[in-house]
Amino acid sequence: MKITFLGAGSTIFAKSVLGDCILTPELGEFEIALFDIDHQRLDDSRQMLENINRNYQGKAKIKAYHNRLEALRDADFVINAVQIGGYEPCTVNDFEIPKKYGLRQTIADTLGIGGIFRALRTIPVIEDFCADIRKVCPDALFINYVNPMAMITGYIQRYLGVKAVGLCHSVQVCVRDLFKSLEMEEYYPECKWEMAGINHQAWLLKVSDSEGNDLYPEIKKRSLSGKYTEKMAWDLVRHDLMHRFDYYITESSEHNAEYTPYYIKSKYPELIEKYRIPLDEYPRRCLRQIERWKVQREQVVSSNIVHNKSLEYAASIIKAMITDQPSRVHGNVLNTGLITNLPQNACVEVPCLVDRNGIHPCYVGALPEQCAALNRTNINVQNLVLEAARTKRKDYVYMAAYLDPHTSAELSMDDIKNMCDDLFEAHKDWLPEYL
Repeated sequence: MKITFLGAGSTIFAKSVLGDCILTPELGEFEIALFDIDHQRLDDSRQMLENINRNYQGKAKIKAYHNRLEALRDADFVINAVQIGGYEPCTVNDFEIPKKYGLRQTIADTLGIGGIFRALRTIPVIEDFCADIRKVCPDALFINYVNPMAMITGYIQRYLGVKAVGLCHSVQVCVRDLFKSLEMEEYYPECKWEMAGINHQAWLLKVSDSEGNDLYPEIKKRSLSGKYTEKMAWDLVRHDLMHRFDYYITESSEHNAEYTPYYIKSKYPELIEKYRIPLDEYPRRCLRQIERWKVQREQVVSSNIVHNKSLEYAASIIKAMITDQPSRVHGNVLNTGLITNLPQNACVEVPCLVDRNGIHPCYVGALPEQCAALNRTNINVQNLVLEAARTKRKDYVYMAAYLDPHTSAELSMDDIKNMCDDLFEAHKDWLPEYL
C-alpha cells in the first residue's frame, strides 16, 4: 500500500496526517511518498516522519521525491495539501488589492474575493495532478485538504475523472469547542450530534445528551445569559447566527464573518468591535507561522519528536478501506440528492461511511430552509467559479464576485469588476489566460 503526499512541505500538517497513519498498526507495512517543490521543507518532512516511524516502531517506508509522476506511481491514496502562490505574493495580494477598494477580509481562503482567486490559481495545478493520477495510479483515492474546499473538491469530482473526497476538521471540533465555551464539557464526549451542509458552513442540526435529550435549549440559554461572554468572545459571530437562524454552524466566527453580508461593513464599523472580528487575520497567522518555523524546525526534525493521534480523518479512511473495518467520517462530496434542498452537483459536506469499497455518502434529506438558503448564497459563488475555471471565461469570474455575499454588500459592480481585473494582473504568473 502506498500513500503519496503532495505539498509535503506543509510539515506540521504532514505530521498530523501521516503521523496518524504511522500510529495505525492495522495498515501493516506501507510506503509514504513525499513530494514538494520546496526541497528543503520536503527533506524536513522526510526527517520528521522517519523519526516518528522509528520512535513508534512504525512499518512505513518513507521516501522523498523530486519527480511528481514517480511519487504518484502506483499510489493507493493521494493526499493533497498544496498552497499555490504562498504567502508572498499571492496571499498578500488577495488582501491588499481588495483593501484598496474598501473590501476587508479575515481569512480569504474559502469564499469571497480571496477564495475565488485562490481557487482559480489552484485548479490548474490540480488538473495537472489529476492528469498524472489518471496515468500512473488511476484507482487511487484523492484526499483533498486544500481550500477553498468546496471549489477544489467539487471541480475534481465534476470534471477530472478521479475518485476524490474533501476533508476538513471543523466538524470534529465543532461541538467540543462550543461546549467548552459554555462550560458544558460534562456532556462531551457522550453526546450525539448530526451535522450537514457545505464546507465551513455545515449546520449542527441535532445535539443531544447520552439519553437523547435535546441540548439546544440549554446551549441557547447559556449563550444569551451573559455568564459566558468572555469564554464566547472568540466565537460571537457563530452565536449570533445561531440565534438568528436557529442552528449553530461548524466553522469559526472569523471565517463565517466573511461568508455573509452582515458583519464586516464599512458603513457600520462598530460591528467589528462588537463581534470581535479579526480583520486581516490570515496574513497575521502566516507571518506568525513563518517566524515560529525558525524555532519549530529544530523541534520537528528532532530525533525525540513525539506524536499523538490527531482528529484528522485521513488515517481512519485509509484504515477502513485497507481492512474493511467500517468507519464514519464527514466528507465533501457531490450532492446527488443527498441534501434535497441544495443544488444537484453542489459540493456538500455530509456524513459518510467508509469500507473497502470506498466512500459512501449518507442521505440527509432537506436542511431547515433558512440553513439551505444561507448555503445557497455560497454555492452560487462556488458553482460560477467552477464554470470560470472550466471555460477560462473572465465574465464568470466577475459574476461569481458580483454574487458573493460580502463583496456585493460592500462594493458596486464596477468596483468589483475593476478589483477582479487588478487581481488577474497580480496573479497572472499563476493563472492561465482568461478570455
